[in-house]
Amino acid sequence: MTEMSIPQTHVGSERRHAGPSRGTIYGRLFARFYDGAMKQLEREGGAELRHNLLAQARRRTLELGAGTGLNLEHYPEAVTELILTEPDPHMVKRLRRRLEESGRGATIIQAPAERLPLDSGAIDTVVSTWTLCTVDDPEAVLAEVARVLSAGGRFLFLEHVRSEDSERTARRQDRVTPLVRKAICGCRPNRRTLATIEASPLEIEHVQWGEQPKGSLPWEKPMIVGIARKPSI
Repeated sequence: MTEMSIPQTHVGSERRHAGPSRGTIYGRLFARFYDGAMKQLEREGGAELRHNLLAQARRRTLELGAGTGLNLEHYPEAVTELILTEPDPHMVKRLRRRLEESGRGATIIQAPAERLPLDSGAIDTVVSTWTLCTVDDPEAVLAEVARVLSAGGRFLFLEHVRSEDSERTARRQDRVTPLVRKAICGCRPNRRTLATIEASPLEIEHVQWGEQPKGSLPWEKPMIVGIARKPSI
């Protein structure tokens, strides 16, 4: 296992930044109980969603907001190098522990997705699972994804999003977002993530709408899963 970090003055918002300070007791407790909070969702289909999406990962792969490492067991052998980014030090501590227990080789970088300390065109696959809902600047994140991807490289995404089918659900998401953002470390359930990906330098290759499994909160049910690609030209 290799570990890198960038100065704390550069560590931004990739995940949970808009919520309570990472140095608070709440931040430590959030990291401690995160896996437990995700347990039902994982059991009811979340793990399968991760597995099916990550099966598409190839060669040098970068994960944004790796959290406690719930994706680790789902990466296929086709991933020849794995780089995990996570800005929250409490999450990094648990990520490091899970990585050591897994016996898998990977590099951990404590850094925000808005400013990735990686060379342009250095990555073949970028992964984001339940991460873009919490970043402060999704446009900047996707610009960075496009920058670090090689020509033809793919961006694999699994995110809960603002409803496009039910205006009632969308209005409910708008109402709860200010509270949820503070209570769940920056999560914005009304974010129009697909539109942001479509407006980025990436090209949508495949996207599927669905509903998140049991265990997710009512305002987080609308979900997208898909693949975008960096144009070869």
